[in-house]
Amino acid sequence: MDAVLDAARAWAAQDPDAETHAELETLIARAAAGEETAVAELHNRFDERLAFGTAGLRGELAAGSNRMNRVLVTQAAAGLAAYLVEKYGGQASVVIGYDGRKNSRVFAEDSAAIFAGAGVRAILLPRLLPTPVLAYAVRHLGASAGVMVTASHNPARDNGYKVYLGGDDHGSQIVPPADAEIAAHIAAVAAAGPITALPRSDAFELADESLVYAYVAATAAVAGALPEGVGLDVVYTAMHGVGWDTASRVFEAAGLPLPLSVAAQQEPDPDFPTVSFPNPEEPGALDLAVRTAREQSAELIIANDPDADRFAVAIPDASADGGWRRLSGNEVGTLLGWAAAEGEAGARHGAHHVPGVLAASIVSSPALRAIAAHFGLDYVDTLTGFKWISRAPGLLFGYEEALGYLVNPETVRDKDGISAAARFLALALRWKAAGRTIADQLEAIGAEIGHYSSGQISLRVTDLSERGRIMDRLRAEPPRVLGTVAVASFDDLATGIPGLPVDNILRIVTADGARVMIRPSGTEPKLKVYLDVRGDSRADAAAKVAALDAALRELLAT
Repeated sequence: MDAVLDAARAWAAQDPDAETHAELETLIARAAAGEETAVAELHNRFDERLAFGTAGLRGELAAGSNRMNRVLVTQAAAGLAAYLVEKYGGQASVVIGYDGRKNSRVFAEDSAAIFAGAGVRAILLPRLLPTPVLAYAVRHLGASAGVMVTASHNPARDNGYKVYLGGDDHGSQIVPPADAEIAAHIAAVAAAGPITALPRSDAFELADESLVYAYVAATAAVAGALPEGVGLDVVYTAMHGVGWDTASRVFEAAGLPLPLSVAAQQEPDPDFPTVSFPNPEEPGALDLAVRTAREQSAELIIANDPDADRFAVAIPDASADGGWRRLSGNEVGTLLGWAAAEGEAGARHGAHHVPGVLAASIVSSPALRAIAAHFGLDYVDTLTGFKWISRAPGLLFGYEEALGYLVNPETVRDKDGISAAARFLALALRWKAAGRTIADQLEAIGAEIGHYSSGQISLRVTDLSERGRIMDRLRAEPPRVLGTVAVASFDDLATGIPGLPVDNILRIVTADGARVMIRPSGTEPKLKVYLDVRGDSRADAAAKVAALDAALRELLAT
């Protein structure tokens, strides 16, 4: 116990945050008095370190090396600064953004002071803003790197630290080997001594509003020409995040109808008081938006997650509970992907035209591949995450099923829920002008390429090692049948499969063509299972997904 008490005391001695310092001192006193739960909590916080990887940092706010706090963030900033100085020397620069979560601004200001103290030109965004604005700023300002302080759609108790790289990375999130190189620098900083010894400076810059105006103008352009004399009654929710101010400016600049915002969820609130989990995918997250839409007889609901990099859609459906149906990420990806491919096909001219590429993560629906084939475009499967999707050569449109869409790769090299919302509203207006609803458009696409349907199982665990045990069991004893349908193939992508990236993912294909992908979540304590089928109709596809879902739940429970 002495070692963990020493580590905790050393941490407390350098902690500049009054709240986490006091909380840790109390925990130390309880542990020193022999309280077993306090000792166990200290081991949980100090036996490991919150790992820095391609997703940056993300974790619960509290004191300790295995939590998000000012000490850890300061070490991360100093490690990133050392990496940038090593790579760019005196020309190194970084732009820092932050959202409305607890401590986001504090973490951002700490980072700016550390960067400036290390001799890196540091530019802090003028106020709390969406993640896509930070991703845009890296390219717009020609910065060597970008940092966004956010935990996206994680629970209220979490925060995180996302890193982007400029230069040859063009403003995309970090990928190997940069993540390991930055992590090594962070480890060296942590080992060197307390953060109180690190040089700090207030000589960082504050970006002005012109950067936000530039993002708004560039993003509004994705809407394109709009039909005249067509209106659309839309309800929008920011999910207690930072999306509304920027999104509403984009809609106005594009000439799009301004949605009615859900007032109770419009302003940033780190406690997320009206939702149990601030993720538009979660059951109940859109309840207030649905209630508002029913009261206003709206035609469409759109939503951003708290940092506005994700985008969700719900449409009227008399057969759905409450009269509204949230479209899956794959359905929205299909609609946006079809429009992108259709526009690309219509724009072809001359012998030197190079067709754009469609890309999606390997756990997203096969529908986008079918769309690419239908229009004669190339298609790329990528690993999960926009750090990979954004790097697809010649990218025209990319998405992942977790509500992430990249509709303007020349502007932002990351998922962008605001540009996706602007593009989707413009499409909805055009479909309405042509006498079609959003549901009609999905049916029309299904008639051309088949009716694809998806499902997902999220198996939440309290012990992260349980995810590995389940994956190991499936590898050791691959299923031969799912329900009443034989398994045609079982592939372990970790061993290397031709044409697919290497990752800790299991792929199962059944005799009737259904596909199952199983992987541990990279950001949450859960095992994620993705189900995809193709049917002759929407009802047929839905029935196949339901049968497959039941079979997988039985398999995972054994």
